[in-house]
Amino acid sequence: MRARFTVDEIGRCALRIVERDGVAALSMRAVASQLNTGPMTLYNYVKGREGLEDLVVDAIMDSLSLPQPTDDWRADLTATATALWEVLRAHPNAIPLILMRRSASVSALAPAEQMIAALSRSRLTEDDVLAAFRAVLALVTGSAQAEFAGNSAGTPVHDEANAAGAVRIGELAGDEYPHIAALAKVSDRSTAAEDFRRGLEILLQGIASVEQRPVRRRVSKMR
Repeated sequence: MRARFTVDEIGRCALRIVERDGVAALSMRAVASQLNTGPMTLYNYVKGREGLEDLVVDAIMDSLSLPQPTDDWRADLTATATALWEVLRAHPNAIPLILMRRSASVSALAPAEQMIAALSRSRLTEDDVLAAFRAVLALVTGSAQAEFAGNSAGTPVHDEANAAGAVRIGELAGDEYPHIAALAKVSDRSTAAEDFRRGLEILLQGIASVEQRPVRRRVSKMR
């Protein structure tokens, strides 16, 4: 009797492989092996590796709980960016896959839509909304991916891993790179969540300052 699975089960299995071994390890054969079946069986549920990639993105995005919009665009952008950061932080190995598949997976568009909607309620120009969105998204993904998560991603020892990483960088920098060594000590006293919150707050202050800037109108010269 042919083994039967749900698409969600296949997606969760594919995500476990990515979390453990990285995106490069994801394949129909690898997932089939974990499910104790043959690769051809999976083709009844998903169309090749790209289908598996979509399932991984869907599995992660399904765990994302987006906040309800309010009248405060800065508060909404902060809440949405933080929610996305927390989910990505728990799956750092999958971040490159999410960025790569965001144009093919509908589920990956939801947080982007909400962030853009928040920015669109500001007084920014269209060009500034685009630049601000890309800057916030870069902070979210870069911050999550830059942590020393490893196998501790999404666990209580996550911050311990980051603190240990900061110590290693400080020791490596030594006297030759004193500013890095000094900042590593500051990082050892902080947490990834605090660092992200401060960074996002600073970025939003900059975006808000652009919102307050007078719009320059192009004036044609009289001949």
